[in-house]
Amino acid sequence: MDKKKFYAQSDSAQATVDAAREAWRVFGIMSEFVEATDRLQSVYPAVSFFGSARLDENSPVYRLAETIARKLSDSGFAVISGGGPGAMEAANRGAFAGSSPSIGLNIELPHEQKGNSYQDIALNFRHFFARKHMFTRFASAYVVMPGGFGTLDELMEVITLVQTRKTSRIPIILVGSDFWRGLIEWFREQLLGANMVRPEELEIVQIIDDPDEIVAAIFRHYETRSHDDRSAGQELFLNL
Repeated sequence: MDKKKFYAQSDSAQATVDAAREAWRVFGIMSEFVEATDRLQSVYPAVSFFGSARLDENSPVYRLAETIARKLSDSGFAVISGGGPGAMEAANRGAFAGSSPSIGLNIELPHEQKGNSYQDIALNFRHFFARKHMFTRFASAYVVMPGGFGTLDELMEVITLVQTRKTSRIPIILVGSDFWRGLIEWFREQLLGANMVRPEELEIVQIIDDPDEIVAAIFRHYETRSHDDRSAGQELFLNL
């Protein structure tokens, strides 16, 4: 057989295999969206928690997250976390002991991530962006505990979605004044100082440490709004 023809046939066969593999990957991603949407569609209202996976249960941040989640659960809010250890476990643990559902959006990772045992609804994801979409799509508020790069990534994404009006304006509450104060000051000095954000955009986030005040702040936000406004927010998400 002519070498050129042989290699052309080999390249064509490999292209077919690659295309099939990519198609199956797309179907896998679609299945994650479909399953998660089906499981969470009736869970409302809900608060999404972000925070470090590297906290043990004796950490003050862990205990605080557990307390906040329990109060929110008993106030009628389902609690959504990443389903793993640390602050995620604390949030699920508090909600699991409360009156409303505890939800874990688990992700397959080579390190750290292992589903905690405090989940009424446990969903498993292979793809970060599908999981992150579910954090935001079903949230009526965000509570952000101290955390590392993953927490910062999630925080910046939800701030950007609100800033660009790709999602409705909902509470984004940072817990831990000492931890977050420097970041907020940097926003003011660098971003605002260089006219990279508008003054009102700094009000997208707020720092609150007291669990009761966190619950109260979320309720205050909805005093002039209806949870039934969800349909407008869902319509925005279809355009992400």
